[in-house]
Parts: sequence; structure tokens; C-alpha cells
Amino acid sequence: MKKYIVELIGTMFLVFAVGNAVISNNPLAPIAIGLMLMVMIFAGGHISGAHFNPAVTIGVWLRGKCDKKDVIPYILCQIVGAVIASLVVKTLRGSGSGGAEFDLTKVIVAELFGTFALVWVVLNAATAKGTLGNSFYGAAIGMTVTAGAFAVGDISGAVFNPAVAVGAVAMKLIQVKFLWVYLVVGPVAAFIAAKLFKGVSEE
Repeated sequence: MKKYIVELIGTMFLVFAVGNAVISNNPLAPIAIGLMLMVMIFAGGHISGAHFNPAVTIGVWLRGKCDKKDVIPYILCQIVGAVIASLVVKTLRGSGSGGAEFDLTKVIVAELFGTFALVWVVLNAATAKGTLGNSFYGAAIGMTVTAGAFAVGDISGAVFNPAVAVGAVAMKLIQVKFLWVYLVVGPVAAFIAAKLFKGVSEE
């Protein structure tokens, strides 16, 4: 149960940062979001692995570092955390403008690449024997999100996380018609990242 609580809290604060930074039109939103993810990973990594993202949970499970029995509870707690955060943000700032009109093909490509990069970094920085016990994994993962947000934020919202997508739709930062893309592309990217990791890993 401790692991599940940590997953809920970490995802909640990630979405809290996303909502407040984006709705306030902060030009440094990617940095705020990446920093929040980093500190939550350092805070909860030793308890739950600090996934805070269904795509990461799927990738780590496929890699063999997450028990099958934890996959669904992790994902449910991540989504609950995202919904709680969205309600808090809406209380503080109201809702977003409804979300931009994205190009569907570009959203799919951007989210596939961004989520792959995120899961790839998680697997290599936080689960590989070669980086076992390192102290940089939280920063590496957080900066991956920051870099991805600066790179493709205007194309897809740079979500890279199905739970964040649910919260973003609830806060009206993303149009609901695009939700399925984030829910499908995230796990697909995680699958590709996990398979490639296992293919190149020396473990």
C-alpha cells in the first residue's frame, strides 16, 4: 500500500505543476514541470520506483523490474492522483482555454518519440545494472521531460504520460478528442523502449 500512496502523491504533484504552470502561461513551464518530476522521483524512488506515469509502469514491467500485481494498482493510483490535482488546480486557477487544435499525425509522432525517450531514460538510468545506485536518475528523468516539453510542447502538449493526459483534459488544457492518442501512444512507446532496452542491454 505504501508504494501505491507514493505513486498517487508523486503523480498528483506532477499534474499540479503542469496545470498551474500552463494555465498561468508561464514561459518556463517545462522547467517547473521537469523540476517537480525530479524532486518527486528523488522523494519516492526508494519506495515505489517513482513511476508516476502509466507508460513508465508498463515499460518497467516489460523490462522485468515491476511485479505484475503492481501494474494495475500503480496505474489506477496515478490516474487518481492526476484527477485530484486537476480539481485542486481548477479551484486555484480555473480551467484552461480548452486546448489547441493539434495536427493528429504530428501529435502521434511527437508523443511517440517523447514518451519513448522518457521510458528509455528511466530504464537506463534507474533500472540498469550499470547505473545501479546512482544519484542522478531523478535529474536525468526530469530533464528528459523538460527537454521534450521545449521541443514538442507546441505540437502535442508534450504530455508523454497517459495519467497527465487525463488530468490535462480535466483541466481543459487538451481537447478530449485527442485523449485516445495519449492513452494508446504512451503504452506503445513504452513497449518499443522496453524491447529495445532488452535488446541492447548486456544484462
